[in-house]
Order: sequence, then C-alpha cells, then structure tokens
Amino acid sequence: MELFRIGFLSVSIIDLLDVALVSFIFYRLYMVMRGTVAAQIFVGLVLIMGFSFVAQAINFKAMNWILRTLTDIWVIAFIVLFQPELRRLLVLIGRNRVVRLFLRLDVEESIEDIVTAATELARKHHGMLVVIVRSTGLRVFVETGLQLQARISKALLVSIFNPRSPLHDGAVIVRDRVIESARVTLPLSQTSNIGDYILGMRHRAGLGISEQADVVAVIVSEETGRISLADNGVLIRGLSTSELRSELHTRLATPADKSAKSIWKVLRAHG
Repeated sequence: MELFRIGFLSVSIIDLLDVALVSFIFYRLYMVMRGTVAAQIFVGLVLIMGFSFVAQAINFKAMNWILRTLTDIWVIAFIVLFQPELRRLLVLIGRNRVVRLFLRLDVEESIEDIVTAATELARKHHGMLVVIVRSTGLRVFVETGLQLQARISKALLVSIFNPRSPLHDGAVIVRDRVIESARVTLPLSQTSNIGDYILGMRHRAGLGISEQADVVAVIVSEETGRISLADNGVLIRGLSTSELRSELHTRLATPADKSAKSIWKVLRAHG
C-alpha cells in the first residue's frame, strides 16, 4: 500500500517498518559498542555504506565497482573487528526475558550455600569468587580450571577458598546445584576503579565475566572482608548477608518463578 512518493520512489508502510527496524538495530549496535574503539570503526563503516548508496544512486560506475569489491570482505572484517561486541550483543539477547521463559534454574539450595559460605569467608577475611551461571554456558572458562562436578555445599566452598587450599586462587563456577570447576581463570574487566576505590583482581575478574556472559558473580574481598556482587557489568559493594541473599533470589529467579511467587502471595492474602 503506497503512502506517498518522493520523486520516482514509492514509499509504503513496509518501507517505513523496514527503515525503523534497521535504524533500531544500528542504534542498539552503537549503544553496545559506545565508549570502545569499535564504535569509531562502526561509524566509519556506516559512512562508507552511506557513500556506497549515494554512489549507486548517481551511477558512479568506477566507485561502485570499488565498493562492491570491498563488500566481499566486509563480513569477515566485521566478525574479526567486532568479535567482543558481537559476543556482548548475543549475551544481551540471551538476557532477554522472553528467552528466560524457557529456562529453569535449580538454584534455591545453591543460593543458601553461597550466602552462608560468603558470610563465613568474609568474617575470616578469606577471598572468594563464585560465578553462578544463569543461561549461557561457560565451557571455555570451565576448562581453564580443575573440573570438579561436585554437589555444592557451604563446607566445600569454604574449603576451596581456604588460603592453604591449592584451589583458592581463582574462581569457582556453579551451575544449578553443581560446582563445575574451581581455580578458573576469568577475563579481567577494563574497569580498574570505581570512583576512588581501586578494584583488585578478584573484583575485576568478577566484573569482567559479568560483562561477557549471563552470570552473577559473588566476590569477597580478602583485604576488607566486604561482600560484593557483579551482574551485567555493574558491581554492587558492601552487601550484608540478608542483602546478598535478597539480590541473588531476585537476579536468579526466572519469570516463571516470579509469577508463581506473585500468585502465591495473592492466594495467601486472600486465604
């Protein structure tokens, strides 16, 4: 259905939807890459694409040939240049609520074990870094450590992060009610300080993995004994035991779990 014409161009509702969708995709890509070197490259590619459209419209044959030749390698170049940003974009898609409708996490028992272990380790000023997998797997990182596949428990976590343990230096990855691996090496975040607070290696590792995967990281500082939580590239510091428990229940609950809890509250209120 034609809405209007611009010269020889006929514009329909489908065309407007197409332009709106492409604009939204480009906007989201830019927001994901904003503040990185890739953002500058992305702007350059958009300018080249715009110039290619203009050259084709006014029939610059030689320029069209050059630009068509370049487009043959654009796909490979795009994947190579934007590999970290593409991974980040896919993680953001995985964090979508619609995707989580199909997930079922069995983390109730794990949360209590992690909270009580973090509280005891914080009291002793023993460092801890536990990564809880929410949706995307971490096989690449699991394989960097010692694979345990052990049932999670407070005693096991406290034992692993005892400074005399050979496994304490690194992260523990937890999926559902299983400790998949210990002494895991994680990518460090580019963020080295928050305000006046300088982040240590544990905090940068916890923050870094939360930027690259759909996980929640619990960190205990060896120096201060403070408990922190990293999720989606955001670090929350100075949590109490009850605050940590509440944050984990909120962040690890699936939409189905939240709906069930809401229904249960309503039934109790009217019961």
